[in-house]
Amino acid sequence: MALSKAIDADLQEVSLGPSLPSVHYYVDHKASGSGAGRPVVLIHSINAAPSAMEMKPLFDYFRGKRPVYALELPGFGHSPRKDFPYSPGFYAKVIAAFLNKLPTSQPAHVIALSLSAEFLLRAILEEGARVAANILISPTGLGTRQPKSSPAAQSVTGFLGRSVIGTALWRALVSRPSIRFFLGQAFEGNPPASLINYAHETAHQPGAKYAPFAFLSMALFTENAFDALYARLTTPSLILYDRDPNIGFERLDELVATNSLVDAERISPSLGLPHWEHTDRTGDCIVRFWQALGH
Repeated sequence: MALSKAIDADLQEVSLGPSLPSVHYYVDHKASGSGAGRPVVLIHSINAAPSAMEMKPLFDYFRGKRPVYALELPGFGHSPRKDFPYSPGFYAKVIAAFLNKLPTSQPAHVIALSLSAEFLLRAILEEGARVAANILISPTGLGTRQPKSSPAAQSVTGFLGRSVIGTALWRALVSRPSIRFFLGQAFEGNPPASLINYAHETAHQPGAKYAPFAFLSMALFTENAFDALYARLTTPSLILYDRDPNIGFERLDELVATNSLVDAERISPSLGLPHWEHTDRTGDCIVRFWQALGH
């Protein structure tokens, strides 16, 4: 069965060049006012069943105010789900290429969720992506606990991604009760049925297991992301956070104290998805940050 649309907006495909897969994205161009020219790009997180649906509240918040795009990364949503060589560098190249394809001369404001924040920073630092400002929601890489991969872990998850055993494990992982449980950890209240239903739908598309198995191997995390990425930030950045069952922010204060381009705001109470439970507060925070930059 074909995957339905996560967002009620135009769904388009763009080629990123000969060495990268094409990707799909949602777009709303109907913006007016003084800020209409600078686009907003939304990037979902990485887990077992992400898609642009994760960013829908912010897409709806900004639509009509600015041109807004919601990218679906390779391995997820409507974008190709082949057995690509998934890695932080791969996703950084995809994001940089997508930003370069935007039909505007103005650098975008980019809003990235969780692990995709690391990919975005790599795109800026390693691929020269032009970004006016970063909004990083519940970003990984700021805790004292460091995710570590290994060749053995990558070998095991690679085998699972291609085997009958892995397919059986995958079906258990993305069953509706499992999805409801994991999404429940990201909400103070009950997770919306629309988010559960779409996560279940998108996780049952052909090839849906490949990218998540790469994620489960820990190979998509940047080793020592604080020094490798965050400490080197040269783009104005706002970090939105509160509590998260899977992510720590123990080094956030250190980052804000040592990098004058980084600010942080706590949106409480929330557990990783503040833009779902506090959409207006999150959106207002972002707009104030842009206004302070003169954007």
